[in-house]
Amino acid sequence: MKWVYWSRLYDSKFQAGCLVQRMEHDGWVFGIELPREIEVYRSRKGRYGVRYLP
Repeated sequence: MKWVYWSRLYDSKFQAGCLVQRMEHDGWVFGIELPREIEVYRSRKGRYGVRYLP
């Protein structure tokens, strides 16, 4: 499987980490299937993004 990239890049690693936590929390609360792996990555321009494996 290939990585799915979130459409937005963030200025700080903290902001991207908050999105990761939100995705995990929503999966638990609403009972939707969680991705196998979620991670924060750094782009070539120094901004942070979120990618996951469905």
